[in-house]
Amino acid sequence: MTETETVETVEKVEQPAKVEKVIKPDLQFAKDVIAAGGDSMKKCYQCATCTVVCNVTPEDNPFPRKEMVQAQWGLKDDLYKNPDIWLCHQCSDCTAYCPRGAKPGEVLGAIRKMSLQEFATPSFLAKMVGSPAGLLFLVALPIVVLLGLIGAFGHFPSALAGEEVSFSKFAPTLLTIDLPFTAAAAFAVVMFVMGIKRYWNAMSENGKPQGSVVGSIVEIVKEILTHERFDKCDFKPKRKTAHMLLLYSFIALFITTNIGFVREWGHLIGFGSAEHLLYTPMKIIGNAGAIALVLGIAIVMVNRFAKAAKLGLGSYFDWLLIIVIASIAITGTLAEVLRISNVQIAYWVYFVHLVVVFFLFAYAPYSKMAHMVYRTTAMVYSRMTGRDSA
Repeated sequence: MTETETVETVEKVEQPAKVEKVIKPDLQFAKDVIAAGGDSMKKCYQCATCTVVCNVTPEDNPFPRKEMVQAQWGLKDDLYKNPDIWLCHQCSDCTAYCPRGAKPGEVLGAIRKMSLQEFATPSFLAKMVGSPAGLLFLVALPIVVLLGLIGAFGHFPSALAGEEVSFSKFAPTLLTIDLPFTAAAAFAVVMFVMGIKRYWNAMSENGKPQGSVVGSIVEIVKEILTHERFDKCDFKPKRKTAHMLLLYSFIALFITTNIGFVREWGHLIGFGSAEHLLYTPMKIIGNAGAIALVLGIAIVMVNRFAKAAKLGLGSYFDWLLIIVIASIAITGTLAEVLRISNVQIAYWVYFVHLVVVFFLFAYAPYSKMAHMVYRTTAMVYSRMTGRDSA
C-alpha cells in the first residue's frame, strides 16, 4: 500500500457518516389540528413575528415559529415529544401581534389538546372530553353513580321535607361522597402517572435529562407558586392574577377537603367531632378558597370576552374547564347559603355541585386541567436538559 493510499483510507475511516432525516408529512394530522381549534394555522407564512415578540421562549431554538411549520407539515411525532408546546403559557402576545391572524397561541393550544389524547390512557376518554359529542355520557356517569348511592344509603329530598336541611342525611359522607370521590381521585392519579410516563419517555428521545429529578421539581414548584413566568406576558396582564387566585383557591379547598375527611373518619372511630361550624379553621379556609375561586374564574371569563376581538373566545376544550370550575364555585357557594337559610332546594344545588366536582376529579387527566401536570413535567425536563426560558 502506497502512502497516498494510506492517507485516503484514513480519511475514509475518520469521515463521519451523513445523517439524513426523512420527513413524512401527515396531512390528516394537519387537518386534525385545524379541527381541534387551530383553524387559523394555514394563514401562517413564517414571518417569525411570533417568535420575536414571545418573552417566554428560550433564546436557543425558540418557539412558536418552528411549531407552526411542524403543524402545517403534519409532523406530529416532532410536536408530541417537543416540550416547547407546553413551555408556551399562551400569553397570546404572538397571536396579538401576528400580521396574518394565524393565532399561534390557539394553534399550540390545539396541539396540546391533541397531545393529551396521544399520551392519555385510555385515549378514548381524552377524545370524549375534547368533543361536545361526548359530554352527555361524561355528565350522565356521575349523575347515575351519585343517584344510585344516595338512593341506597341516603334520602331523597322528598323524604326529608319539613326537616332542617342536612346534607349528611341527604348524602351520607362516608358512603356517597368519600367512596366515589376517593375512587375518582385514585383513578385520575393512576392515569396521570401512566400518561406522564409516556410523555417523559417521548421527550427523552430528544436528549437524556441530567441531574436530580426531585431538585428540579422543587425549583419548578417554587416558580409555579409565584407564577413568575406570567410576568413576561404583555398582552394578558390580568392572566397572572386570575391564575394565582385559582391556584391558591384549589390549594385552600384541597386543605379543607382533607381536614373534613380526617374529621369524618376520626369521628367514625370515636375520635373528635364531625360537626362543621362556620367559625372552624376548616370552614374559614374553605370559604376563603371559595371566594378566591369565584373571583379567579370571573376574571378569566371577563378577560376572554374582553380580548375576543383580537384573540378569539377560545375552543370548546378551553370553555369546558372554565364552565366546570365556574359551576363548582357557584353551586358550592349557593349550596352553603341555602343550607344555612334552610331552603329545601339546597339539596339539589348540592347534588349538582357533587356532580361537577366528580366531573373535575375523574376527567382531570383528559381535560385542560391536565395542563398543570404536563406543563410542569415539560418544565422539569427543560430544566434538566438545560433548556430554560430566557
